[in-house]
Amino acid sequence: MNKTLLFFFFFCTTAVVFSQNYSRGSSGNVPKTKAPIELYQIVSADRDTTVVDTSLTIAKDYKFNYLRRDDFELMPFVNVGQTYNSLGYSFDKSNLKPLFVAQSHHFNYMEIEDMQYFRVPTPLTELYFRTAFEQGQQLDAFLTVNTSEQFNFSIAYKGVRSLGNYQQMLTSTGNFRFTTNYHTKNKRYKVRAHVAAQDILNQENGGLNANSIALFEAADPEFEDRGRLDVNFENAENKLEGLRFYADHEYEIISQRDSTSYNVLNIGNRISYEDKFFEYRQNAPFSGFGESYESSDLLKKTKLEDFNVEGYARLENSILGEIGAFIGYTDYNYGYNTVLELAEGRITNRLKGNIVQFGASYKKQYRGFELSGNGKINIAGDFDGNYLNAAASFSFNEENKVRASATIHSVAPNFNFLLYQSDYVNYNWQNSFENVKTQELKFEMKSKKLLDATVSYTGIDDYTYFAVKANDSTPTPQQFDERVDYLKVKAEREFRYGRFALMNTVMFQQAVSGEEVFNVPEIVIRHSLYYEDEWFKKALFLQTGITVKYFTEYNMNAYDPVLAEFYVQNNEKLGAFPLVDLFFNAKIKQTRIYFKYEHINQLFNSSNSHFSAPGYPYRDAVIRFGLVWNFFL
Repeated sequence: MNKTLLFFFFFCTTAVVFSQNYSRGSSGNVPKTKAPIELYQIVSADRDTTVVDTSLTIAKDYKFNYLRRDDFELMPFVNVGQTYNSLGYSFDKSNLKPLFVAQSHHFNYMEIEDMQYFRVPTPLTELYFRTAFEQGQQLDAFLTVNTSEQFNFSIAYKGVRSLGNYQQMLTSTGNFRFTTNYHTKNKRYKVRAHVAAQDILNQENGGLNANSIALFEAADPEFEDRGRLDVNFENAENKLEGLRFYADHEYEIISQRDSTSYNVLNIGNRISYEDKFFEYRQNAPFSGFGESYESSDLLKKTKLEDFNVEGYARLENSILGEIGAFIGYTDYNYGYNTVLELAEGRITNRLKGNIVQFGASYKKQYRGFELSGNGKINIAGDFDGNYLNAAASFSFNEENKVRASATIHSVAPNFNFLLYQSDYVNYNWQNSFENVKTQELKFEMKSKKLLDATVSYTGIDDYTYFAVKANDSTPTPQQFDERVDYLKVKAEREFRYGRFALMNTVMFQQAVSGEEVFNVPEIVIRHSLYYEDEWFKKALFLQTGITVKYFTEYNMNAYDPVLAEFYVQNNEKLGAFPLVDLFFNAKIKQTRIYFKYEHINQLFNSSNSHFSAPGYPYRDAVIRFGLVWNFFL
């Protein structure tokens, strides 16, 4: 908490300092003219540019949460900063090597593709604040400055600390980011880089025990104070940490542009190094996890060192379109400091090696049509892998667009499927699994007059998952020897009448085959009915209404704290309960203020059925406040 408050003070102080420096003209007393908002630009990792948006919309309300993005397809756990259960799945990753362990803790872990770079005419600061649960708060603050038209840097910190309403549920997370980008005056040489230091700590309690679940479901008034409910254990925590350095620079070798044609050739280099570790610690073993090698002070740390370097070339031609190619090298070192000799065999301590990759991409636009494709393959190394995506889109006008795409992807399962060690006997294994092979067909439509819709059909061969085998008590990695087929249809449309609006999001999905290992709710819906208007001579913009979210009952995945992963279970169906939120939002200049009464319908329930996972209740009715405040200095 002290670090968060110190950082908040630093940013406020910095904002004041820069305000004093930039609010005067060259004479020292003449105010400068405010720069237009279009000049405050955000550049994504893919070089897509958007403008800083200070508007207040229902989409902004959906993104006002811990992740700062729409969580329609996610079910949060009870405390902010904890994990999320998935109500739907997307298969848009293009990795060619295994992902790290503890994927349930990666929802708030910012990857290379999540980083943002900036171009601003004057310093820009944004402060995000929201209340948490019991002795804590959320803060996300950043400052970006262009010291000249050519050079920009930004510094940001996102911190969360929340004690939670149940026993042993403290969360403490931090995401520090520093970014910079530079280009020469002729813009032929460009470089951008970032540093990200992240830590995600969660106390673990194993969920409510059987007696407490019965008391919770019965809505016993003596246990409205959730801290009185007993949990499975009160002595464990896990932590994910990562430190990453990244740089991307390129040079424009050929630069030929005129009013009718262009021919540009860029060459560049990307380099990154990331050091990550995940640890699970527990003062004394819990019998529900089976036997342990240690009788006290259980601790196991999993590490990954990941180095990547890539050289690329990109040709942009007015006739041919954009053609790119790259060759990359990866060196990885995953594992532990111990080797296990078991009766079943030897479990090694390391998976280390290197991979050589090659890839190419293409993009061409012509009279509303756009063709694009990209692919990559491991041509040498210890893991096989490939990825190929092809897409075609057509824009009828600015308000109507359709897109169709096909993707195939083959990659080794995540590292914790292949090798894992723990002080618990049941959590030690080394496997040789086949690559997971995914094929996806997707159709997308965006139309302001009709609706936004996405239809996807995904087939997965050799699907890997965690599950508890018969006669076992803890999850282990499994590979499905049949095919999983997954259909997903999602549509969104807003209706307006005067100052009232109704925003609707509906998702239908089904595991056509493989439903025993791929559990999803068949229907997920969200509706927001709200009113908005300008008050006090347009000094205040008001937005208030109600949001209802609902998903059908299904075999919801269970959570395992030792792995920090979800696993398949087919014994308990959860869901089929509404989540009703009342909200009151307002905008005053560049400040957006949010009040929300979350899950208000829980106050009127005679029994409780709201769970985020088996044994883990969802949060009760609670009033929360927050704001987003932009300073244009």
